Amino acid sequence: MHLSNREKDRYQKHILLSEIGEQGQLKLKAARVLVIGAGGLGCPVLLYLVSAGVGNIGIVDDDVVSLSNLQRQVLYSTDTIGKHKADVAKEKLLAMNPEVQITTYTLRFSLKNAPDILKDYDLVMDCTDNLYTRYAINDSCIRADKPFIYGSIHRFEGQVALFNWRDKTGTKGASYRCLFPEAGEAPNCSEVGVIGVLPGIIGTYQAMEAIKVITGIGQPLSGKLLVVDTLYNTQRVIRINRNETIIEAVLKEKPELITEAAKTPVQSSGVQQITSRELRKLLANKADLYLIDVREGLHDEGIAYSHSTAIPYSHLAAYVDELMEENKVVVYCQSGRTSAMAATLLIDYGLPEVYNLVGGLNEWEKEKNKEVI
Repeated sequence: MHLSNREKDRYQKHILLSEIGEQGQLKLKAARVLVIGAGGLGCPVLLYLVSAGVGNIGIVDDDVVSLSNLQRQVLYSTDTIGKHKADVAKEKLLAMNPEVQITTYTLRFSLKNAPDILKDYDLVMDCTDNLYTRYAINDSCIRADKPFIYGSIHRFEGQVALFNWRDKTGTKGASYRCLFPEAGEAPNCSEVGVIGVLPGIIGTYQAMEAIKVITGIGQPLSGKLLVVDTLYNTQRVIRINRNETIIEAVLKEKPELITEAAKTPVQSSGVQQITSRELRKLLANKADLYLIDVREGLHDEGIAYSHSTAIPYSHLAAYVDELMEENKVVVYCQSGRTSAMAATLLIDYGLPEVYNLVGGLNEWEKEKNKEVI
């Protein structure tokens, strides 16, 4: 494989970079990347991967363009309303760079069709907006031993991570289920609105991660979750540990093992743990505590206490200044996993005393001797 004179001219700014050069550009040309979702995140991902010279790209999306998409899905225009996104995207992308090969799949990605689709690609881009597809991507990539780059947007905040990636030493990183074992613990960003520029920012981060993985430069976000809050201009990187129990459960197709693993408390470095029994005693004695429910999306009422609030984990960073006034903070979620991450975030921001409720509401509700608080 070689670069034509036309390609050398097109990609000269890449080739000038010592980290990429002509060899790196050849790696991009040889790469086979599957983009699942051609919406808000998929549009910037596709634009930058195609312009970067990724040689073979697949686009999976069964949706058609609607008027409400145009606020953020920059590949489409008013005259494409009603047409399949994948087909419109292919036409516009090839007009931009005819040097690449693009294959479209106007269907919804699922566990059933995943093996036939994934076999032709080396890297997967998760640009979806629904949990069913996201978990299907995760589980399928684990079984096919393929890395995928995750992106998620919610109102003014976005997340990026690289999952199921094997580094140069052969060590594998975490999966999406290591972060959110089951759907109940995952952020729910549907029907809450999103600022139009946000998918452009997060999608561009995803595209950059793809270029890093393909060319072997920099430090990919494996085992790390990048959280970007555009409203308050903050960024945090949160470590994600690989959970072998969950990985094995996915490989063996045993969802009951995933559920069991989700109940196991996460031990986070530097985070103080508090049990349901200990917390009940403190609340019964009217201790000076501030409780924060960090669950995402719609959910049942949490722990009833006079000094408490609900702040979704994805928005927690925006409230740090207010929380600095609290002496002791207890964070909780459904299982204790997301709250462990939240506690770590608050400690990193400098809160003096933060506790994570071990086992979350699952353990709280198991306590038989409940007191009226």
